[in-house]
Amino acid sequence: MLIRIDPTGDAPIFAQVAASVRADAAAGRLRPGDRLPSARDVAASLGVNVHTVLHAYQDLRDHGLIELRRGRGAVVTEAALPLATLRRDILALTAKARTAGLSPAALAALVKELAAETPEAGSDAPTPDRKDRADDAN
Repeated sequence: MLIRIDPTGDAPIFAQVAASVRADAAAGRLRPGDRLPSARDVAASLGVNVHTVLHAYQDLRDHGLIELRRGRGAVVTEAALPLATLRRDILALTAKARTAGLSPAALAALVKELAAETPEAGSDAPTPDRKDRADDAN
């Protein structure tokens, strides 16, 4: 497993480590039951503090993606499965975009724009679609 970070990026290093693990799960490179490298090994290979990696692992645990087990380390949970299905959805979306003549850069920009507009799960903030339905009811 290769964890990638950008030390000059705006995102905190722990968030980049967690995002890299999530990306591996989404790509199908991590499956339930797989063990992550020890925090000490990851920290040494990235040249960061072990507590930074532990912070990332705790974030992943808090979101249910991994379990931290004494003596076994970090183990990927069943929560990785929906991330793997996301990959199939993305492949289908890219195929549709290609058929429609949309460039990869334009598709990425559109996804980024829509992701910024979409409230996080559990939020009561209206999406444009929900707002339109509310306006139609009045």
